[in-house]
Amino acid sequence: MTDGLFSLKGTTALLTGAAGGLGKRFAQVLAGAGAKVALAGRSEGPLQALAEDLHTSGYEVVVTPLDVTDAAAIERGLDAAEKALGPVTLLINNSGVAAAGMASEILEAEWDRVLDTNLKGAWLCSSAFARRRIAAQEPGVIVNIASILGLRAAGGVAAYGASKAALVQLTQNMAFELARHRIRVNALAPGYISTDINRDFLETPAGQALVKRVPQRRLGDPADLDGPLLLLASDASRFMTGAVIPVDGGHLVSTL
Repeated sequence: MTDGLFSLKGTTALLTGAAGGLGKRFAQVLAGAGAKVALAGRSEGPLQALAEDLHTSGYEVVVTPLDVTDAAAIERGLDAAEKALGPVTLLINNSGVAAAGMASEILEAEWDRVLDTNLKGAWLCSSAFARRRIAAQEPGVIVNIASILGLRAAGGVAAYGASKAALVQLTQNMAFELARHRIRVNALAPGYISTDINRDFLETPAGQALVKRVPQRRLGDPADLDGPLLLLASDASRFMTGAVIPVDGGHLVSTL
């Protein structure tokens, strides 16, 4: 009865931020579940390398260079993806950047860079995707990659936290607006996940102190997001929209 419940066969996905640590893992998971995947991002070299690896495994993927802060580039990227793979039916908004700094001290340019990528980029991509699905009178799925820092405050990451909190609200607003068009919009809110970018910090005393505040007493592994991602991307969540799923080892329910 549950055979194929999380299958993505017949799905064409556009994955932004595909060259990043989590992006690579998401690409592998989506392709492994049967989706055709357009690998989108600004770093064409790493995207090509990822595409070659996936092609070696027999997966159908294409590289779609685009800047999520550029509406025209998004339209061109969707056009290229659909020409190569067919209509895009699944959008994973994974592009994201961070900037350290207290709210009263962060430079305006850094604030704009974070908000433009993490929030405006997701809005532009989602809007372009939704318009195409509505015009085709066909359903679609959007999965936004938010963060527990959009649900709970932390020091020194004001711009990032604000962008992810707004992305949570955007997820819920678009879920409400697009439900009548059979477009579902949900979000994952990862906790602290061990990647190449943060591994050195997490080995410091400050990093180890952070780990101790996670009830499961460990950091997440990118593989811990596989199941939640497939849940939201597939028909297994066909009656879910507007949901925000934390994947954080219980961090959000720990004491302050």
